[in-house]
Amino acid sequence: MLWARRMAHQDPLPEDLDRVALEALKRVADGMTLGLGTGRAAEAFIRRLGEKSRRGMKVQGIPTSKRSEELARRENITVVTLEEVNHIDIAFDGADEVTPELHLTKGLGGALLRERVVAYEAESFVVLVTPEKLVEKLGARTVIPVEIIPFAAPTIRRHLAILGGTVTLRNKQGGLGPFMTDNQNWIFDVKLDPITDPALTDAKIRAIPGVVDTGIFLGMADCVLVGHPNEVVTLKSV
Repeated sequence: MLWARRMAHQDPLPEDLDRVALEALKRVADGMTLGLGTGRAAEAFIRRLGEKSRRGMKVQGIPTSKRSEELARRENITVVTLEEVNHIDIAFDGADEVTPELHLTKGLGGALLRERVVAYEAESFVVLVTPEKLVEKLGARTVIPVEIIPFAAPTIRRHLAILGGTVTLRNKQGGLGPFMTDNQNWIFDVKLDPITDPALTDAKIRAIPGVVDTGIFLGMADCVLVGHPNEVVTLKSV
């Protein structure tokens, strides 16, 4: 009864995200260890996975953020850490941009580093998006998040500007100080022209001392599920 009342107060899932979450759920089998991403699409998946868990499906998840961990626990999903497992079957996550090559921009949700770690460890990485996230080049639709060590912020800002980026320090909601990642780092949101060579751009940013990670994810997605109004289209890496 308490659970039913709590569920009744959750906002309904947007239809496009719910559709792609249900499609992703078809890839899950009993006994799997799953990577649980961060953001709207990932949260839609976690909520649908929770329904399966409450009906008896035995799965365990490694969340990529405190926010996703809290949601997973509310949804009755067994939460584990990287120390407790040596294998992740599938990681499910969203993305902020997806190119035809399945290159990704990630990190608007602030969990890019943990998302990369979990996706790297997973046997398969499945990305959940809606059509507006599809772009020809990274940087066409959104900024490139860069996670940094706070101490190095002044020098990193200067070097990113030399690379042609317009750099903005991400703030907490309400503007009350810098946004802090779960790793106690800051994020620079870097506006670049559409990126013609994402590998080179990623390498140049990573070469700056104090940069921890970038939101450029190359060659990691095994497939992308795109939730259109009446169907889900699967994009696969070539």
